Amino acid sequence: MENYLEKVEAIQAGLWAPGSWQNKTASQQPIYDDDAGLQSSLQRLAQLPPLVTSWEIESLKSQLAQAAEGKAFLLQAGDCSERIEDCQTDAIVGNLKVLMQMSFVLTYATSQRVIRVGRIAGQYAKPRSTETETRGGVELPVYRGDLINRSDFTPEGRRADPELLIRGYERAAMTLNFIRSLIGGGFADLHHPENWDLDFANETPQAKQYHNMVHSIANSLKFMESILDRSVADTKSVDIYTSHEGLHLTYEQAQTQRVPRRDGWYNLNAHFPWIGNRTRHLEGAHIEYFRGIENPIGLKVGPEIKPEELVSLVQVLNPQNELGRITLIHRLGAGGIGKALPPLISAVQKAKQKVLWCSDPMHGNTFQTDSGTKTRRFEAIVDELTQAFAIHRRMESILGGVHLELTGSDVTECVGGATGLTEADLDRAYKSAVDPRLNYDQAMEIAFLIAEEMVV
Repeated sequence: MENYLEKVEAIQAGLWAPGSWQNKTASQQPIYDDDAGLQSSLQRLAQLPPLVTSWEIESLKSQLAQAAEGKAFLLQAGDCSERIEDCQTDAIVGNLKVLMQMSFVLTYATSQRVIRVGRIAGQYAKPRSTETETRGGVELPVYRGDLINRSDFTPEGRRADPELLIRGYERAAMTLNFIRSLIGGGFADLHHPENWDLDFANETPQAKQYHNMVHSIANSLKFMESILDRSVADTKSVDIYTSHEGLHLTYEQAQTQRVPRRDGWYNLNAHFPWIGNRTRHLEGAHIEYFRGIENPIGLKVGPEIKPEELVSLVQVLNPQNELGRITLIHRLGAGGIGKALPPLISAVQKAKQKVLWCSDPMHGNTFQTDSGTKTRRFEAIVDELTQAFAIHRRMESILGGVHLELTGSDVTECVGGATGLTEADLDRAYKSAVDPRLNYDQAMEIAFLIAEEMVV
């Protein structure tokens, strides 16, 4: 049996610096053949303005603390892997519209604050199961996301290109700037929810149910403002936070900085970076890096983890037991959550660790069709999510968030749902370069399901 206590004590005794992770084993890192180019890109990144601010980060942390206590709900959703070429108005607005509509449904049904966190403005790197990919007898490095290489199956396309680090930063900055401009310009104003409509989705059952809800809210808002004889200012803007998997450690380190009048170091690439299930090794480089930053941290939890290992990870990442610091995102699969989740909850409760529990019902339910297309079955996603709510209720725990891969584009990547997508439909509009995403109909079905579960 592993002695986790000794490992935790050894890690906590070590001095931390933004680059101390380099003394640890780092998994899922690209190999560059141009070290001079890599160092040049990293130096430029370190001199560029931060993408987010420390006060935004601290505001999110305080809201996540509320979610951990059942006073708010985390909706974390967006692209599996952003594409540099998709840094376009329609793609950004489409994803933002779905996030807004889903949060609107949850707020209306539960009267709770919804914390909107997008997998956006930085989700350009992806962990992969293998180092290489073979097609027609040709073996090349696997595609790791647009921050690292390209999806083109050519030697040049699959080469790790350090210049893409700059391109990824630039696209993240453009995306975030556009989102802030939209929000500041009234895009999120409850007086004009028609701003969030998606043209292709207006005739779906979920859209009709949503529009009935909007009509009811609009009438109530007009009535309230008539009584008060003034506009309700808080209905005109919302907070949108950014998140991505903090996979590429040299990239993350380049934007890790001290800020005036605050203690500690902040990762200013995103408000809410997370550690993936493939890189959550207790003595590994990713845990070493994340333990020293002040951001709220997500930790993906897969079915292989042991309860005592999870407790040790939380101890290392949150030694002060700060509420809002750690979000545990369990991704256990519909067939495994019933057995795997209760011991994890029990261990965290016994250790009296303050965490926010969040369900990722996507990643444990991926499979390949006979033709080799990666997909997810909507019914399995729903099954895992409903089981998660039931297990947390039974154990007097709080499921305070959901983590989804979805898009505002009219795609066919996950089978099932109210519209009855089949495997034969996948070729019609399968656009993801890595993992399959929920489309609008499926995402809104999930939103209404969550709303029902939260008011039980």
